[in-house]
Amino acid sequence: MSRAASIEAEFTAIARRALPAWGIEAPELAVLKIRENAVFAVTLPDGARYALRIHRSGYHSPTELDGEIAWADALNAAGIATPRAIRTTSGAVAVTLPYPGGGADCHIDLFEWIAGHQLGTSEQGIEDPNALPATFRSLGELAAAVHNHSSTWIPPAGFARHAWDCEGLVGEQPLWGRFWELAALSAGECQLMQRVRSVLKEQLQKLPKTPDVYGLIHADLVPENVLIDGDTLRLIDFDDCGFGWYLFEIATALYFVEPSQQAMAAQNMVDGYRRLRPLSHQQLEQLDLFLLARGTTYLGWVHT
Repeated sequence: MSRAASIEAEFTAIARRALPAWGIEAPELAVLKIRENAVFAVTLPDGARYALRIHRSGYHSPTELDGEIAWADALNAAGIATPRAIRTTSGAVAVTLPYPGGGADCHIDLFEWIAGHQLGTSEQGIEDPNALPATFRSLGELAAAVHNHSSTWIPPAGFARHAWDCEGLVGEQPLWGRFWELAALSAGECQLMQRVRSVLKEQLQKLPKTPDVYGLIHADLVPENVLIDGDTLRLIDFDDCGFGWYLFEIATALYFVEPSQQAMAAQNMVDGYRRLRPLSHQQLEQLDLFLLARGTTYLGWVHT
């Protein structure tokens, strides 16, 4: 058995062990993706479908998972389409099981199936390039709606999520790894990344964290996480959500756009955003800073 097949078999076994907590027995399972998390489509004999997610170990605590679900539920209640978490028969939002062979525990949660198809992929871009202007205007509106909610929502007591702030991006232990000292980098490249880190740290420390520019963000607004259902865009996968600058959200959405199309995508996204929420020229002057910060996180993620 190949390594990939072995990993899939391990995650499939975890999924089957977890599903009875939701009263689900003998479902059909299909792998949707195995990356930082493993995600399965779960189909019952009556045709009902769900999405099951097995979290990577160590990224979130149970309290942080509760926070993710609380915010996604609040967005849903406010009319922003997000997947609804399915509680277990005991009322929990997740199940904790050990990985096969021992070691760290993993958390598993289950969501209602959301209609629609992916906007595209990070590698290939959006599915319909001809629709890029309209798509990014709609993405801008979606991001603004999320940020409008974030800026006024009062989290429940005990709410916890990580932060994409200066410490989370370029501190001693960034959320996605110390990108300036990766084994894959040459000595010269490490020095370059150390300079990049210094510049980012200097600039990010100057930025305010007031509710007009900073709050809860999805933080993974890439094509895979936006589903198109007719004229509706649905936002999925809140695994990376946390506190951060709203412009970091826009930078994330633009990061994987072809360079030749990025300016057009940015203008259309900003136009859509401004339909629902102010975005000053002064804020937009920081877009390149956040594109750079986003790039360093991906460098750390790929190599760690």
